[in-house]
Amino acid sequence: MKKINLYYSWGGVLMILSVIMIQFSMSFLNSSKNILIEWTIISINSFNLNYIMFFDWISLMFMSVVMIISSMVILYSSEYMGIKSFSSNRFLFLVLMFILSMMLMIVSPNLMSNLLGWEGSGLVSYCLVFYYNSLKSYLAGMLTCLVNRLGDIGLIISVSWLSCYGSWNFLFYLEKYNYYMYMLIIVSSFTKSAQIPFSMWLPAAMAAPTPVSSLVHSSTLVTAGVYLLIRFFNKLQFNNFWFVIISMMTMMMSSFCALYEFDLKKIIALSTLSQLGLMMSSLFFGLSEMTFFHLCTHAMFKSLLFLCAGIFIFHMNDNQDIRCMGPTCIMMPYTTSCFMISNITLCGMPFLSGFYSKDLIVELYSSGMCNSMIYMLFYISLSLTVLYTIRLIYYSLMFNVKNNSMNLFLEKLNMMKYSILILVINSTMFGCMMGWLTMMNTTLIMLTFNIKLLTTMMIISGVILSLEYLKINKYMMMNYYYEITNMWMMFNYSYYIFKLTYKFIFKYKNMLNWGEIYGPRGLSYLLISMSNKYQLYYISNFKILLISFLIWLTMMI
Repeated sequence: MKKINLYYSWGGVLMILSVIMIQFSMSFLNSSKNILIEWTIISINSFNLNYIMFFDWISLMFMSVVMIISSMVILYSSEYMGIKSFSSNRFLFLVLMFILSMMLMIVSPNLMSNLLGWEGSGLVSYCLVFYYNSLKSYLAGMLTCLVNRLGDIGLIISVSWLSCYGSWNFLFYLEKYNYYMYMLIIVSSFTKSAQIPFSMWLPAAMAAPTPVSSLVHSSTLVTAGVYLLIRFFNKLQFNNFWFVIISMMTMMMSSFCALYEFDLKKIIALSTLSQLGLMMSSLFFGLSEMTFFHLCTHAMFKSLLFLCAGIFIFHMNDNQDIRCMGPTCIMMPYTTSCFMISNITLCGMPFLSGFYSKDLIVELYSSGMCNSMIYMLFYISLSLTVLYTIRLIYYSLMFNVKNNSMNLFLEKLNMMKYSILILVINSTMFGCMMGWLTMMNTTLIMLTFNIKLLTTMMIISGVILSLEYLKINKYMMMNYYYEITNMWMMFNYSYYIFKLTYKFIFKYKNMLNWGEIYGPRGLSYLLISMSNKYQLYYISNFKILLISFLIWLTMMI
């Protein structure tokens, strides 16, 4: 009972903090105010170790979104994890440490203190991925940790590079930073947000408990890279064409993988990956405020999608196959309705939260001077998003399964229902409320009638293609099944590249230390080897002399 009260207490505290943060965010936006807090931790002579916190309407709004989702996840976990006796103080404290690390990353304009939250969220997520003690969870956690640490190297090098400017406060410099430092920060953000070629860790992280997946894949770990680039957006002053192409390819790759996937959590994770590609592409296209708008709205309906999926998974006796989801609409109408709302919000259905951000991004894309290739990839990715969403709706509503045993008491769990209800309200109304309050939807966009209808036509074509796709004989496509579902063989490419790199380093390792060979240490090695040779020559000559003396004595006798 104490554990459940502890869950309720922290959930209530985070919910109250979320309401306070959104009020401060609107107040700061209306008054155009910012607050900078500098805390001197250590002061020794001329050395000062400071921790800086920067509060503006963007950071406060994102903190409010993270806290409301975290409160719902904690309340949801009090029953979801408690049913199987996995609910413990360890799980709660890990989630709270994860939230704290994300808060430190959000409010910090200092790259060194930002690294504290960045590394903290990565390490705690590693602990949460293998929360269930199994070999699959251990391997998934190892892959998640290694890929994220690969990106952290770029951030650490950027910290050392930024020290040449005299401070690590990246928001307050007027001069242009070094080009290569930006490249390192972008690579770090790509690893955290799972863009190509670092996308393989995100589906593997589904080994974590479902509430953790809801928190990680909606508003915390995977969005940290996007948020960092939003903060750096005013300094991004170079050609972004190739980054837009990479983001578009990430959208297409994840959408194709979701079309051939039958694991419920992996489908939702791949949909998260496609939306991250949309955010990255819109950010590099120059739409930083629209990217932040979609970041907040996506967090709401994606957390709802994961929590509904968690109820389905428990309802189907830990089975994550969507082909067994047929009777759920009959046995669990409330949860299925919430699941459908989150799905159609993901598609960008008009007058839901996803519509206000996604439609605005699409119209700004259409009105901008973009390449025809980017234009084509963007609209194809939009139709693929609708395609795999309609496929998921089909399997959850219309694909009837008769031999599936179910737990009929799960719909009576009140706290899980209440947490989902609040997220349904946010998924329905948060987009229009944020658009009205922040005045992001007042941009005048002049489009022709055909281009205006192009988005609607792509959605309709996605629905039609999904219905035709369900009629295709899957046995005829088995040659392409493994290639598409394996994320375009990305893991094999990475393994081959690392193998070649290791062989090159092992073969030419002596070329890397030529300074030691021809320097003082090499001279000392040369003198030692010459001394050994002379000593060996002297010993050999003494042996020859003794043998000659013995031969002479023998002959004389």
